[in-house]
Parts: sequence; structure tokens; C-alpha cells
Amino acid sequence: MLGALPKTYSSMKNIRIPLLAASLVLVTGAYAADVAANWENNCQSCHGADGRGDTKMGKKLKIKDLTDAAFQAAFTDEDATKAIKEGIKDKNGKTTMKPVEGLSDDEITALVAHVRSLKK
Repeated sequence: MLGALPKTYSSMKNIRIPLLAASLVLVTGAYAADVAANWENNCQSCHGADGRGDTKMGKKLKIKDLTDAAFQAAFTDEDATKAIKEGIKDKNGKTTMKPVEGLSDDEITALVAHVRSLKK
């Protein structure tokens, strides 16, 4: 028969779906781990694990509560991305948040998504 597929192809087809699903789980898990590690290494000392800014440095800098829905509504993802890439200065030009260096655009996008997930 011209249209019949070899038995090995049919078996390979059945293996592909579980392998694809397993790959997605591994990639998603690694992605979440990267976000958590990047948050912990670059943000947590000021913003706190929960994003409330209830840390010694957060209080000193008067960091906004990232879990506050009203505060989150006041800035865009582009604003958050710019803050991560370029840092933040107050009206007097004093740095209140240093830029985060060494992160890819995808890692920054993931951090912005993490910040959004903190909203209560």
C-alpha cells in the first residue's frame, strides 16, 4: 500500500507527544527557577521575598509595596523593564535603584511578569 506508514513511524509518533510534554515541563521549571534566582539575587534584598519592600534597605529607600494593586496600576511593563535595565533615580538625581546587569531580555521580561504576579 502506498499510503501505509511503516510501523516504526507510528511508534515514533506515539513517543513524540510524551517527549514534547516532558520537555515543556523541564523548560518551564527551569524558567521558573531562573526567575526565582534572579529575584533573589537582584531584587529581594530591597523589595523582600514577597515584594512588600519590608526590608532594612527597602524601608531606608521608602520602596513601594509591589503587592499593592493601585501601585501596580500606576506603571506599565515598559516602565518596569526600563527600571530594571536602567535603574531609578529620585528627583535630585540620586540612584534609588541600581540597574540590574547581566540579564537577557527574556530574563527581564520574566522578572516583570514576576512583579506582576505579586499583586494582591
